[in-house]
Amino acid sequence: MNAISTVSSRSSSQAALWWIACGAALWGLDALFILALQHWFTSIEIVCFEHVLLALYAIPVLIRRRREWLALGPADWLAVLFVAWGGSAVASILFNVGLAVGIRSDAVNEVLLLQKVQPVFALLLAAIVLGERVRRAYWPWFAVAFLGAYVLTFGFTWPSFSKASAWAGLCALGAAFLWGGSTVMGKRVMRQVSFPTMTALRFGAALPLLLALTLMGHPNAARVATAFQHGAVIGNLLYQTIVPSLLSLLVYYRGLDRVKASYATLAELAFPATGLAVNALFLHQTVHAAQWMGFALVWVAVYALSRMADGADGARSRVREASANTAA
Repeated sequence: MNAISTVSSRSSSQAALWWIACGAALWGLDALFILALQHWFTSIEIVCFEHVLLALYAIPVLIRRRREWLALGPADWLAVLFVAWGGSAVASILFNVGLAVGIRSDAVNEVLLLQKVQPVFALLLAAIVLGERVRRAYWPWFAVAFLGAYVLTFGFTWPSFSKASAWAGLCALGAAFLWGGSTVMGKRVMRQVSFPTMTALRFGAALPLLLALTLMGHPNAARVATAFQHGAVIGNLLYQTIVPSLLSLLVYYRGLDRVKASYATLAELAFPATGLAVNALFLHQTVHAAQWMGFALVWVAVYALSRMADGADGARSRVREASANTAA
């Protein structure tokens, strides 16, 4: 019986890894479609239009689950605003700007690879915001990840902000920080609300800010109207809304619930792998030696940190089991 259970558990874990890899691979297709939309819209407009479509999901959920979010306190709402304005709005804009700058300076791959720094920021902010304990071993690996991010952004030279690639890298790091922080803030809010409600709050609360930023940018109404006359533009926006924003996350979280963080980190390599392949085939982007070196340092640091998290989870599980056996 135990053998059957072990085989079943292993099969379930393998399937979960494929779910994670598929979800991460869908993110890797993102850059190609965003860059196509930038022929018609600004970065702010792209993110705004995506959230207008996402409101079709958010508004019904917020109405149906209003008892959950109406009970939130002031501190919870500050966390919601960080997730919505920081993670859903500003981070998405920074990522779009990073891609726009990166395509002109052969740095699109840099923008993608730097997103692997997100877990490092998330662990640091979890200690500050949620009071989660950070082991001493975190700090050396944080330094390794920071060094890798530096090499990815600036190469083997002193920082120079006269290069467009440096600005692309800084935009990517800003997005990674805000997305990593959104994970922590979202976890805080989800002590009070369900995941569907948190997702709806994220998209819904971001929309007013994005509409204001779009109007402040004085959009070219004629160009926007012309763009929406093309079926390819509408299809692209629908893809951006449904696949990277909703479908990929649903697929990813389905797998993440069943595997260790360190295994998930391995499966998430499908994201940069897909992104690099797409960029090489369609955008003619090259991967430089510094980018390989920087990415290797970042990935090793993230993998080591995820193994530490797995060890902590395993220890807590063993304590709970021991307590249960003692009680029995």
